[in-house]
Amino acid sequence: MQRHLQISPARLSENLKRMTESGLLQHLSPYERRHPALPEYVLTEEGRLFQAAAETVKAAENELGYGRLSAKAWNMPVLLALHFDHEHFQDIRHALQQVTPRMLSARLGELHDLGAVKKLLSEQPRPSFLYRLHNRVEKPICQLAAKLESIV
Repeated sequence: MQRHLQISPARLSENLKRMTESGLLQHLSPYERRHPALPEYVLTEEGRLFQAAAETVKAAENELGYGRLSAKAWNMPVLLALHFDHEHFQDIRHALQQVTPRMLSARLGELHDLGAVKKLLSEQPRPSFLYRLHNRVEKPICQLAAKLESIV
């Protein structure tokens, strides 16, 4: 597993520990394992839900064609917020709750530069920017939202 993921043993151990503590994995006892001397983990029900969500996000990324958008924090949540018609900066920020203004601004700028998000100037009621999904992004993000809703 370490070789496949190309991470250090310490990183793998820490990740497995954190995933076990958060309830995504179950560490099998020596009596439950296929080989008593080798550690073995299985996904919990919650872990299977996260796996399905990750596979859904990966499929959406492949369809979008912008690479691994989910590798950067907040990219996919921003796209989903835009899908749900949060178009003003403060609306997006409120929908995502924990995102900082600086991070949101950076992600919107990057997604705009990629061509995934349109940035429009609105004159009413006062000049401000509106953010919307680019036309070619709407369908994959709509499908992503529907699939994620069906998982939960």
